[in-house]
Amino acid sequence: MAYIAGLIIAGLFFLVLHYFTELKKAQKLGVTAAVLGVISSAVFYNAYQNTQREKMLAVVLKYKQNKTVYCNGEEVNASTHTLSIGTYTFIGKKGTPNYAQMISASSCE
Repeated sequence: MAYIAGLIIAGLFFLVLHYFTELKKAQKLGVTAAVLGVISSAVFYNAYQNTQREKMLAVVLKYKQNKTVYCNGEEVNASTHTLSIGTYTFIGKKGTPNYAQMISASSCE
């Protein structure tokens, strides 16, 4: 839905640019290229964030299945760490060598 709204807004922008400005054709092409560059950058950034989120959720799922996850070369599992759902952070349990150590789930494989 957001993509459709973005396309409508971009279309209205180009309509205004075409009818209500005194810009030369080269200037209009420059503005159009800049706007399309910003829009395409936003789309690529959104796709990148989605892949990072999916990777992190796969790590959390693996942890919840009582499997070992590797974070920054360290083993993380349910016996040594707990998972903070709000921040997706692994926190070392009391009585383990990793006590109070915090590891972001986004840094895991």
